[in-house]
Amino acid sequence: MKLDRDTALAWSEDAATLALLHDRELTPSVMTGIKAIGFPDNLGMVLREERGRQVFEVMRETVVSFPEVPDTAYMDNLAADFAAIYLTGALDVSPFESFWVSDEHLVCQEAMFDMRELYAADGLAVPDWRKRPDDHLVFQLQFLAKRLERHATGTAAGNAGAVNDQWRALAAILDQHLLRWLPDFAARVSKRCGTEFYASLFLLTDAWCEQLRDLIARHLGEPRPSEEEIEAILRPRHLDEVKPEPIRFMPGSGGPSW
Repeated sequence: MKLDRDTALAWSEDAATLALLHDRELTPSVMTGIKAIGFPDNLGMVLREERGRQVFEVMRETVVSFPEVPDTAYMDNLAADFAAIYLTGALDVSPFESFWVSDEHLVCQEAMFDMRELYAADGLAVPDWRKRPDDHLVFQLQFLAKRLERHATGTAAGNAGAVNDQWRALAAILDQHLLRWLPDFAARVSKRCGTEFYASLFLLTDAWCEQLRDLIARHLGEPRPSEEEIEAILRPRHLDEVKPEPIRFMPGSGGPSW
């Protein structure tokens, strides 16, 4: 499979859309907006695996069934789920990579600093890491969107070798960061949250990211590494690092990203 400019741009817009839906509480106006554009049918990536198609259909039905004028109870349930998932830890989940990959489920650990370095290499920085650390799900999805947009530019320039190197770099970021923890995060949220929207959003986000990685592998003709191979890559890199002072999980809210 060859990934062209239009495909990369469409996927960039998908990642940005998913990031936006994870970024802040749903409001009636946002609900009206995503219903009007036919989310998730507006996504550029068509999910092909059976699980992905099922999640896609559930999300479609959920959006179609949004009430025209949601009452207070409906909005309160959505707000409670948002807080439990992203802010309070009430579901025993966290939107930060560090929580999932550190042995003691701490935040502001190595993953945060790793993501900070990746952002800085692209001239990016988060607004305030104390409110929303660099390894937050929203920032990682936004970074993915920006990388895909850059791939589209490189593809248009016609430098196939350089573009494939960019795809390899993106694949490595997915392997070593987002896809190490998003599947567990999505599975736990979908089982514990109280609204169909957030259960579907997390499963859809996970399925979309997994298929993105599969399609990059097909494009490059290079199989995805196993979990053991990924851990073997990461272990030497962190072997001699001095760990920062642990900051226990105290989630907070963040403002507009980037």
